[in-house]
Amino acid sequence: MTTTTLERAPLGADERAEWARRHTLTRYLPHKVEREDRDDGTILLRSGYDLPEAVPNTGAWLHKWAEKAPYRVALSERPVDGPGWRNMTYLELLQQVRAIGSSLLARGLGQDDTIAILSGNGLDHLLIALAAQYIGVPVVPLAEQYALIPEAHGRLIYVLNKVKPKLAFVDDATRYSAAIALPELAEVEIVAARGSADRPVTMFSELMNGAEADVDAAYAKVGPETLAKILFTSGSSSDPKGVPTTHRMMCVNQAQFAAALPFIGDTPPRITDWLPWNHVFGGSHNVNMILCHGGTLTIDSGKPTGKAFSTTLQNRIDRPGTMAYNVPVGWKMLVDAIRDKPDIQKHLFKDQEMLFYAGASLPQDVWEALESFCFEARGGLPLINSSWGLTETAPSCLVVHEPIGRSGVIGVPLPGVEVKLIPDADMRCEIRVRGPNVMQGYFEDPEKTAAAFDEEGFFITGDAVRFVDPNDAARGLVFDGRVSEDFKLDTGTWVQAGNLRMTALKGLAGLAQDVVICGHDRGEVGLFIFPVPGSAEPGEITEGAITDTHLMTQIEVALREMNSHVTGSAKRITRALILAEPPSLQHQEITDKGSLNIKKILTRRADLLERLYDNEDPGLIRI
Repeated sequence: MTTTTLERAPLGADERAEWARRHTLTRYLPHKVEREDRDDGTILLRSGYDLPEAVPNTGAWLHKWAEKAPYRVALSERPVDGPGWRNMTYLELLQQVRAIGSSLLARGLGQDDTIAILSGNGLDHLLIALAAQYIGVPVVPLAEQYALIPEAHGRLIYVLNKVKPKLAFVDDATRYSAAIALPELAEVEIVAARGSADRPVTMFSELMNGAEADVDAAYAKVGPETLAKILFTSGSSSDPKGVPTTHRMMCVNQAQFAAALPFIGDTPPRITDWLPWNHVFGGSHNVNMILCHGGTLTIDSGKPTGKAFSTTLQNRIDRPGTMAYNVPVGWKMLVDAIRDKPDIQKHLFKDQEMLFYAGASLPQDVWEALESFCFEARGGLPLINSSWGLTETAPSCLVVHEPIGRSGVIGVPLPGVEVKLIPDADMRCEIRVRGPNVMQGYFEDPEKTAAAFDEEGFFITGDAVRFVDPNDAARGLVFDGRVSEDFKLDTGTWVQAGNLRMTALKGLAGLAQDVVICGHDRGEVGLFIFPVPGSAEPGEITEGAITDTHLMTQIEVALREMNSHVTGSAKRITRALILAEPPSLQHQEITDKGSLNIKKILTRRADLLERLYDNEDPGLIRI
């Protein structure tokens, strides 16, 4: 067994000058990684930096900044029914959190209860969540489509039956009237910021008025192990799992980021952000990062979608901030929208210290466009980086914290995180993690908890990574698909389904909206294809499969072209079926993130799976 400490090699004089010229305003730490190679081939990675002590609970941040910067704006959003901005200072935030907390205590809520939040991001949503955390009542933020789309009510009911909330919050009772009329909420107090429904609803303003209750005593009982929230996974391979998230997990993760990215503490950060709070990065990282460092969060009601992007763009123009978080498609939309608008480019990027992407790799041309905007706006580059983590890790375990000049790298371990890598013959590594930011187990699910950890207590993530440089761990890791989606053919050959899916989507661009890789315990790899809407002739369907000859021929040609560049059965798609029915939200074939629930699709469409391997089927595309 060997242990080494790896740090970035010193730069030569010319390189140092270029480095300084390009990165002028962001203070960063070079990657430093301790690597341990075990005799069984397993690799352990740790940060070379120490983990500082974290605060005991999220309320500590509110007290700190209400005292140090009472009149600094903490939260801001555009009001629903008027112009301008609704702003809340840190002093006002603490006062409102304590008032709402007292109202919750007066209703008898305690640490054994839960509050379900059915609506999306908003200042009132955040107030009730922070108030509940302040007095030790866990909140359960849910994807708003669970409540707004009738076909998704099954998933909402599943979660409600799991957590049994004592109170539920919606921003608009009228808009959410169908959801709050569900029998599962019949005995639950509904609190709404506005609107009405065909059942009693408590106005949020009533909670804001406060009540007679010992808030200080309740807050004194909130410690690192107190449950702050229960987040539900997106359910891409099964029903969503509840992840109990403690105050320790969230507070430690902010201490880890502060250690790795010291510039965040140099000046109060400002962000304008749309990332949803029912997901761990938006709700547990971005919100907490602002509160931890006394910054300002502008709540963006837009999204990187066709209809909502204009709202996001206007919000970012009005409040450009000092750091920006987005998914790759959001960055691409922004680049395309301002490519020929140098004044807006300068306005948006002149104060940026960090541009962050996650969820997928940022296209290199988008990366380079952002670099050029920043050079023109400020004469140097901010840190452009990414991170990796899961709902179960609160969220981050890896982060890029030095300039690297390229997309796709997910970083090195944060201080306090241990990473276990289990390499295969091709040096693709299954990644497992443990640390103070990692959950202890799933909510009321001992069976899934037992299966989630290995014998050393490492969380089995199901993800795969590769080294940027196998001889230098400090260069970082690259995401390489989901091990948990991989399967074996009947020959014993492993199929890397996640990677093959991305290859298929690229090869079928313009023909396939999404695909499912099939072939577990079969002799060949097959493909379920969800076609681009309108690409097939109406009526060309045979028992659930599209049999449009023209579309089938186009797909066959594209797959043959893909196969011409690969060798081996694990990368060769030999058959495909075009599915007539799109993924069903009602039958949980789509997660709240919009990704496919592979297990549900294969189970629900088992008859089509058999047809995929029937060489006589009229809908089969045979390659």
